[in-house]
Amino acid sequence: MPLPRRLAEFNKVVTNRVSRLVAGWLPGCAIVLHRGRRSGRLYRTPVNVFRRGDGYRFALTYGPDSDWVRNVLEAGQVDITTRGRLVSLTDPRLVTDPSANWAPHGVRLVLRRVRADTYLQCRIDR
Repeated sequence: MPLPRRLAEFNKVVTNRVSRLVAGWLPGCAIVLHRGRRSGRLYRTPVNVFRRGDGYRFALTYGPDSDWVRNVLEAGQVDITTRGRLVSLTDPRLVTDPSANWAPHGVRLVLRRVRADTYLQCRIDR
């Protein structure tokens, strides 16, 4: 079971405001720039992301039903800021992998512990 929704709501209101200041620069982090499905409003959500081959994998510690994930899946593309660069991604898809072997060791342990076995895979748009 991914982390509780109550914690996600707290992070959305409090923690995300602070982490947005640095998430676009730190290794393993990014800011997802996504539009609301109904509102069309632009959101900036800090996330954990890891480069894999020709794309990126997003750790879904709150599960695949998070608003930002649903927005990205519906849009079929997303822009992220990571390590100070804007990167356009396409072909978002959810993948289930309980082993989380794709993630760095420390992250893998956390993902397994909270049973966050789904990640979002996107390809770099070239």
